[in-house]
Amino acid sequence: MRVVVTGAAGFIGSNLVDALVGADHDVVGLDNLSTGRLEFLEQALQHERFEFRKLDLVDDTDALTSSLERADAVIHLAANADVRFGWDAPRRDLEQNVVATQNVLEAMRACEVRRILFSSTGSIYGDSACVPTPEDVSFPLQTSLYGASKVAAEGYVTAYAEAGHVSATVFRFVSILGPRYTHGHVIDFVRHLRRDPELLPVLGDGSQRKSYLDVSDCVAAITSRLAVEPRVEVFNLGVDGFCTVNQSIRWITEKLGVSPRLTFSGGDRGWVGDNPFIYLDTTRIRATGWTTRYTIREAVERTVDFLVAHPELLDPRPGS
Repeated sequence: MRVVVTGAAGFIGSNLVDALVGADHDVVGLDNLSTGRLEFLEQALQHERFEFRKLDLVDDTDALTSSLERADAVIHLAANADVRFGWDAPRRDLEQNVVATQNVLEAMRACEVRRILFSSTGSIYGDSACVPTPEDVSFPLQTSLYGASKVAAEGYVTAYAEAGHVSATVFRFVSILGPRYTHGHVIDFVRHLRRDPELLPVLGDGSQRKSYLDVSDCVAAITSRLAVEPRVEVFNLGVDGFCTVNQSIRWITEKLGVSPRLTFSGGDRGWVGDNPFIYLDTTRIRATGWTTRYTIREAVERTVDFLVAHPELLDPRPGS
């Protein structure tokens, strides 16, 4: 298959590109490199089956459309995933998550590309009263601009599917961890502990319950649905369980060999939009034969090992 991957130089995208190329697919990777890293594609760039194009999904619509010519499928990962600072730039989620998705869908319609696999998020469930949360639960009030934008983007994807323009698979992720991870609590804690191994500030009271998934398990779920052509299907992706923030801190500090004093702020949630309990029901995706290889603890520890082996990822990027 000829597959276009948006957000190809990002954490999940680059791992997915490697898997697709390794399975003998022809892959076109799109990324504006605002957060993605070209070095994550170093392996893929050596392969004749991979082509990288730097473009912006919001502004470069003509280049986007030409990039989708002759494609069999689009895996749309590109998005702003910075939940915590959404209110610092409220329009960013609208443009990068909603407008960009509609631009991808229109480019697909112009090029008659039917298959789309879309990365959504468990954040769309907000503070759900139903835990573990299934895909068909009634949507609660949204708690973040990020979650709201992903609900809107899902709406566009499913509307195009209902109109017969695309065949859509929607994945609602928990937080993803593993090699090439660059954003989230694990890197925040490791970065801080490298500067000061004696003290670790924690947003929230440490009792927040979270579920995490290793990136290799996430990629395996995505690729397992590539050749399927439903009208619309929606899957939660996560592990069978959760941990508290304090548990993850213990795993991280044990890996690093430090024993910091912890300070807490923010009450039972660390910031506006933080959901204190995230645990998704994955019965539906497991019924397809998909299963996880790594536990939450193993995913956390693999991430720490990767960051220790790549300390350059802990430093601010030039110009940031």
